[in-house]
Amino acid sequence: MARLAVRKAQYHWGWDWGPILCPCGPWKPVRLEQYSARVAELKVDYKLDSDLPTVRGTITTKVDGSHDGPVIYRLSDNTMGIQGAMLSVSSSSNVWAAEFSLSNPQLWYPHGYGSQHRYEVTVLLLKKQQQDGLNQPTQCHEHGLSQAIGFRKLELVQEADHIGESFYFRINNVPVFCGGSDWIPADRFTPRVSDDRYRSWLQTLVDGNQVMIRVWGGGIYEADKFYSLCDELGILVWQDFVFGCGNYPCFHSILQSIEQEATAAVRRLRHHPSIAVFAGNNEDHQVQESFSLTYNPSDTDSSSWLTTDFPTRYIYESLLPSIIAAEAPTIPYHPGSPWSFSGLSTSDPTVGDLHRWNVWHGIQEKYQIFDTLGGRFNSEFDMEALPHLPTIKHFCSDQDEAETHPQSRTLYFHNKADGHERRIATYLVENFRCVTALDAYVHLTQLAQAEALMFGYRGWRRQWGEGGRRCGGALVWQLNDCWPGTSWSIVDYFRRRKMAWYALRRVLGSVAVGVKRRHHDWSVVHARPAGRLAWECWVVSSLMREMEAVVEVRFVSIDTGKDIKPTLRRERVRVASNGTTMVFDGVIDNRVEEPHVLAARTWLDGELAVAAMDTDWPQPFKYLDFSDRGVVAKASISELRVTAQKPTKGLMLEDRDGVNLSDSGIDVVPGDEQVIHVKGMKDGDEPLRYRWLGM
Repeated sequence: MARLAVRKAQYHWGWDWGPILCPCGPWKPVRLEQYSARVAELKVDYKLDSDLPTVRGTITTKVDGSHDGPVIYRLSDNTMGIQGAMLSVSSSSNVWAAEFSLSNPQLWYPHGYGSQHRYEVTVLLLKKQQQDGLNQPTQCHEHGLSQAIGFRKLELVQEADHIGESFYFRINNVPVFCGGSDWIPADRFTPRVSDDRYRSWLQTLVDGNQVMIRVWGGGIYEADKFYSLCDELGILVWQDFVFGCGNYPCFHSILQSIEQEATAAVRRLRHHPSIAVFAGNNEDHQVQESFSLTYNPSDTDSSSWLTTDFPTRYIYESLLPSIIAAEAPTIPYHPGSPWSFSGLSTSDPTVGDLHRWNVWHGIQEKYQIFDTLGGRFNSEFDMEALPHLPTIKHFCSDQDEAETHPQSRTLYFHNKADGHERRIATYLVENFRCVTALDAYVHLTQLAQAEALMFGYRGWRRQWGEGGRRCGGALVWQLNDCWPGTSWSIVDYFRRRKMAWYALRRVLGSVAVGVKRRHHDWSVVHARPAGRLAWECWVVSSLMREMEAVVEVRFVSIDTGKDIKPTLRRERVRVASNGTTMVFDGVIDNRVEEPHVLAARTWLDGELAVAAMDTDWPQPFKYLDFSDRGVVAKASISELRVTAQKPTKGLMLEDRDGVNLSDSGIDVVPGDEQVIHVKGMKDGDEPLRYRWLGM
């Protein structure tokens, strides 16, 4: 509880993915500035016309000190050779403003939707004209400030519908499904995170087809470089204010401190086109629910909230929104994450955003039904997995060989989640045959995580295009780690990508095909298979134009590798733009059909290369025989070509430093050669090792 009264990174006190290491002292550069006048604040307010042909706005400057000369403003675009200058007269109030209008502006888009165009805004404080030695008037500036901005029309769309109320983002009139990740500080000691590490992490997000990152409220307001890279790379940022999992005190002096902190943070970040929303906190309203603290949605007297046993409501529903209204009125504000606006429950699936933790936490549902557990925007969910073996060997390097096994004390110490052994074991024993070798155990935990997140993301992205934007986005907990350990990260501390990262990359492609049979809960019927199961196949697209596609579904025996019935194939399927297109449905009759894989593929506009593929398997995997798969992998320094005589699940390649893979954790069916492109291998290097389920 002591952390709640200290305005520093809350994760320093430990979290369920990181150790207790609480540094103190200055952690950013300290400098002494001397000036007679300086630009203290530069603010650009603008608005795009409804159909985006013109942007109009005002540049406002506040000046500290005494300045009696003119102020020069420039709005420039170096990439297009455009440069404009606006001059305003000096003002005794130390506030200057200049209006501007720009026709047909180049707009900023998230990656995959358009370019990330930015303009440069510059303000210069000029001294009064003086005479030089040739009696010519000269001007020099006392101080100046520049910042890059991107013009975009951003809306958080919350409209009543047949479900409840929508929750999705629209950028430049384009609805965007926000598939992405949650972000924690990238190190226990934040000064160690260099600009290069920031770039590597955020490029990993883009390479994974993810479009949004949520800066979590238990960490920090990230470095300037983080946000400028998001601008450059086209990543939308969900920015929490830094409050996490607590009932924060609200005595007078700390409220003053919080107001200064939040105002400074908003002023620093508001010009970044990547900032999509400010959220008041992480899970603090869930604390109110968990401890039955006072919360009356109909009580609108904010001063009265300070006298209750849940005073922190005042921060999120009064103080912070007033700061946003004053400092960044065009950026949406959301009181917390999760937050429903219904005032009834933070787990309301019909409105607001949702943290879906009934897989892993809570009642520990089967991960196969993840897609049925979501809401309008799923801002947290996940499954744990061990990191790759090189990361484990990093923190086991000084131990004897006896510590490198799945139940060692060292591995236990490097997982801070309560009950993690029991929960990992539950999901493994429910779905897979037990293993004891560490490399096989790592593979199973990563496969379980990849499968769980695939079931969630695949279904939620399908829902984006169904029923009026039923699901507006999904942010996996979490992208990264702050130390080498086991957690919910999909990329570990050393930026080694787990199988889940590749699974999400496939699901979030610009075009993706999905195939799924209806879930049959084997645990409540004592392992008896269902007699008949419905199945469906669909295509989702984020492209802003209709596409013509070929879609097929094969039915491949797991035991023999033979097709048990004719392939379904449909030509000239019209794939809806930015939506979902249903293609096939049918019924599996387990009474007469042997266990088989549904293998779906799609090709676009007559292209020869497969655009996307997906497989659906009988569940759970532990009931299936994966022996003798007939896997053949032909390796060169630039690619790996994989074939199999029988359906093969979760073929994971070794994650080797300096080697980049186009895919991993793949499924292989007979007659469908998979090609994995490899970068970074050299002549004479040992071939990459790999394993699959049941190997």
